[in-house]
Amino acid sequence: MRTRSGKSSRDVSRPYPRTGRRRPRARSLLGRSAPYLFIAPTGIVIAIVFGYPMVSVVWDSLHVPALMGETSFGIDNYTSVLADPLFRSALLNNLRLFTVVPVMTALAVVFAAVLYEKIVGSRFYRFVVFLPYVIAVPVVGIVFSYVWQKNGLLNQGLNEAGLSGITHDWLGDGRTAIWAVWFVILWQQLGFGVVLFLARLGSLDVGLIEAAQLDRAGWWRRLWHVVLPHLAGTIEFFVTLSLINMLSWVFNYVYVMTGGGPVRSTYVLELVIFNSAFQDNQMNLAAAVSVVVLLVAAVILTVQAALRRRVERMEGP
Repeated sequence: MRTRSGKSSRDVSRPYPRTGRRRPRARSLLGRSAPYLFIAPTGIVIAIVFGYPMVSVVWDSLHVPALMGETSFGIDNYTSVLADPLFRSALLNNLRLFTVVPVMTALAVVFAAVLYEKIVGSRFYRFVVFLPYVIAVPVVGIVFSYVWQKNGLLNQGLNEAGLSGITHDWLGDGRTAIWAVWFVILWQQLGFGVVLFLARLGSLDVGLIEAAQLDRAGWWRRLWHVVLPHLAGTIEFFVTLSLINMLSWVFNYVYVMTGGGPVRSTYVLELVIFNSAFQDNQMNLAAAVSVVVLLVAAVILTVQAALRRRVERMEGP
């Protein structure tokens, strides 16, 4: 159809070529920058709250106080920290606490798989398992400090059961004190893993379980071939979070239960930082230990990122 000017109606409704090229480009540019504009306020807050303290700690760790109020710049703080037997003992204790992570993860997966089967009283069992996690750490530490004492509830129960031969001063012996803390961490943190894995199992296709049952797969085979692959990403997240907690979140347990004793046998890196900064007034050494903890955490997060990519490739599109 043509108009009086001799142009077809299709030509009249068509936009000008120049306008048609500019608008999509402007929209695409805005679309690419929009996510960064939305996260910019949060990024600024994170940079101020976390970025500045991190830079400040690194800066302080490289300054060594000298006589007459002067300071020198170098790695002497790190040399002193790495040569300190207390630092090495604390690092070894943190590594010992790392061993609670695989045990806690395995138990959490098994408990979650059992509770997922909708056994009788499963709601009550979920409450019992998760209850320790919501109790404040100082409260847990104080209670268990009375349990693990030489005349505490555990030894009293063993005596009543006729097992007085295995009673022990669990917190008073440097060989067992850190393992007593280990057990308390396992007891309290286990519930978080169980609830986390149960939440993930809520998205599991029931048809997979039913198909495995039709194939006469036992409970352990269903756990290995159906449940574990479905929980792979969540397990990786839980393990990474737990390792970081064992590195930088066990101060409350140690401080309340043992105070680092007996004879500094339960010192952890956080307690070394605390005592160096607020008791010995050596902020430079505390900053150096903090940087070491930060570097170890960065290594853990790097490994976690590599494992995450591998899990994503296993899950596939």
